[in-house]
Parts: sequence; C-alpha cells; structure tokens
Amino acid sequence: MSLDSYVTLGRSGLRVSPFTLGTMTFGEDHGWGSSPQESANILAAYLDRGGNSIDTANIYTNGHSEKIIGDYFADRSALRDRVVIGTKFFGNLYENDPNGGGAGRKAIVQQLENSLRRLRTDYVDIYWLHNFDPSTPVEETLRALDDLISDGKVRYVGFSDVPAWAAAEAATVARFRGWAPIIALQLEYSLLERTSEGELIPMAQALGMGVMPWGPLKSGFLAGKYSSTTTGPVDTTRTQLVGAPSEADYVVIDALNAVAAEVGASPAAVALAWVQGRPGITSTLVGARRFDQFEANLQALDMTLTEAQRGVLDDVSAPTLNFPADNNRTLAPLIQFGGATVDGRPSTVSPLLQASSARY
Repeated sequence: MSLDSYVTLGRSGLRVSPFTLGTMTFGEDHGWGSSPQESANILAAYLDRGGNSIDTANIYTNGHSEKIIGDYFADRSALRDRVVIGTKFFGNLYENDPNGGGAGRKAIVQQLENSLRRLRTDYVDIYWLHNFDPSTPVEETLRALDDLISDGKVRYVGFSDVPAWAAAEAATVARFRGWAPIIALQLEYSLLERTSEGELIPMAQALGMGVMPWGPLKSGFLAGKYSSTTTGPVDTTRTQLVGAPSEADYVVIDALNAVAAEVGASPAAVALAWVQGRPGITSTLVGARRFDQFEANLQALDMTLTEAQRGVLDDVSAPTLNFPADNNRTLAPLIQFGGATVDGRPSTVSPLLQASSARY
C-alpha cells in the first residue's frame, strides 16, 4: 500500500489516500503541538509521498491549524485543487456566544466563513459536523449544508462523533429531500476502542458511508511508549489531558508490542495497519507531533499482518458491545439457517430444532 493507492470515500466520486493527514497537532497553542515550521515539514512530506487528504477543524489550536494549512497552500496555489481539504464545524471559538458553535444555520455559516478565511481558500472539500447537537433540528443542519454546496463553498458533507441513530436519521432525511448526502463518518477506532463495531460501522456500510477513524493510536497508548513492564517517565506532553493506560489496556498493549517484535516493526505501524485493514474502514487519520513520529507512522503503509497475527490482536482487543450485537451475531444465524453454510459462513443447528422431529 502507498499514499497514492487512492480509495473512494463512501458513495461518492471523491478519492482519498488510505491515510488522511490529521492536523490537530498543527500549532503550539495548546502547549503540546508542532511549530508552524514542523507542521509545514510534515505536510510537505505527506504530499511528496502522494498523500492527498488533509483533515482539520475550526477549533484545532484555536484556528491555528487551519491557518498553517492555508498559509502553506497560499504559497503553492497550483496544489490547492489537487488535494482534499476537510474541516469541521461545531466548536465555539467565542466565549459566551450562544450561536458561536453547534449545528444551527447561523453557526454553520459563520464558522465556514471563518474557516475559509483561515484556510485562504474559497471552498472546502469535506465539511464535517464535529459532534452531536441534539437540540437543533436535523433538517436545519442538512438544508444549511446543502445550500453551502449549492453556493460552491462546500463539496461534500461528513459527520463526526454522532450517534448511529442520529446519523441514520440524517442520511434518510437527506436522501428523501434530495439534499447533499452524508458520504462519510469520523469515529474513534483503535485496538483500545472498538465499540463502533456495534452500530456505527455497520450503519456506515449499509448506508454507503466511508469510515475515517480517528485516534488509531489511542492518544499514543499504542505508539510503543508503553508496556506493563515500563518504568520511569514516558515521552509524552499530553499525560494531563489523556491520562495513562489502565490495567486492561496493558493486556492489549503487551500483545501489540509482541506482534510488533515478531514482524520487526514499530507498535505504531502495526496498530495503524490493523485499523486500516478492518472491515468498513476507508481512510485512517494519522497525525504526529514531531516529524520523526510522522515518518514512523507511515511505516504502516509497508506492513502486512498475517491472519494469525491479526487473530491475536482481534482476540485480545475484542470489545463488549451493546445489545443486540451478540444476539445478532450468535443467535440469529442459529435460528435462521439451521446448520446451513451461507455466504461462506457456517451455522449450527439449534438444539431446540433438534429436540424433536415433529413439525406442525
């Protein structure tokens, strides 16, 4: 795999790299990010490798992330139409302004205008709803986004961190109204956070949405810095923000480190390769605070895990999902197929069916 092995994002005509460059770390305004020069170096290296998909948000480093990206492409205007720039709305940058954030029309329009100003462009390729706004009618949000597409300021719409039922409702409303569809979801997904497998990822597959996972290294927990035997300080500047791994996390981390040692790669590369190879995943968000971290993460492009290695990681990280996930996975085929093999998946005969040969 390479960054120019482009993939189609959901039910759309948009093609993106298998790794999308996440830029939450662009800018030092929160005390732990990359300098503007380091950020530009990371961006240049990503583009040089054939990457074309860049993700930011209006609230990343209080708008500085968008500005760094905008300044970079302003000096290289011929590149702008060659890349896919996504940014997000929802976050409020203004204290005590009740309409500064969220998913209402007023908020959406002003947030986009400010993002376009910082990005120094007249359109964004993907405009993502960054979080769930339960008090704003979904019709208001979708119609505002459709209008922005009609105005040429937005090309595609995506949802991030929205419950599956709300995303499905929005997708259905958009389809029946003939408004711009939701082509993709962003959601947290890693070896340490797999609960999206219960509702969100199956919903996306069923409704034709691409899936773009964020947090594939779980705030650095899966980057190789941690193990159950590690003592002393860990090289991270975000401990106060994200905490430290739990005892249960270390079971997964130790298994990941063992597989990484077996294949001769970094734990970060193995963790990223595992995410990108999961069902339903389109393009994984990959970020870094330092250039060397970015280069280490790209080693995942050359990573091929065996079925046995994937099986180890799948088993040790298996999530507990909400009802009816286990019911649908185990009971449903038992009572539906009666022992037949369908679509390559065998089933077993229900003991209730075997209890008697009588049929009425």
